[in-house]
Amino acid sequence: MIQPLRPFWLLLTIAFGASGCVETAPPPGREDAALADTLTTLIEDAYDLERPGAPERMSALYARSDRVVSASGGQMTVSADSVRAGIQRFWLEAGQNMQDAQWRWGEVQVDRLSRDAAVLTGTWSIPHTAPDGNPHVIEGAWTAVFRRLDGEWKIVHEHLSAPPT
Repeated sequence: MIQPLRPFWLLLTIAFGASGCVETAPPPGREDAALADTLTTLIEDAYDLERPGAPERMSALYARSDRVVSASGGQMTVSADSVRAGIQRFWLEAGQNMQDAQWRWGEVQVDRLSRDAAVLTGTWSIPHTAPDGNPHVIEGAWTAVFRRLDGEWKIVHEHLSAPPT
């Protein structure tokens, strides 16, 4: 005769069964190569200046909320609209005029902060041909805090810096 499961064993069985259904992530604070590849590819794709729609792809990197914190050039904004306006300014003043532009990563560090948060810090450059026909490079360092929102990694905080002149 089969004995009915006691409540404790039934709960234990359910708990172990459910634990197999939970998505696991590497521990916070550790480099995560797959996540690093995901985040760097998101940025590379957004900054493909040779494909149409670059400003829209760049803007899509950021959370859709009203609040996105961005620091650059000694200034700070906490408005997603201001970040998107800055992207438009960059595109109109520089981006659309770059010929043969290519995004290049230098050193990149990505650390998972939690299952749905990560920080990326990297150096980057965009070598290109300027409108006058001369080679030119813009470059800097970028720290971006990403959150996974509705299944997508989005920037919620960032700091950009240029190298010393």
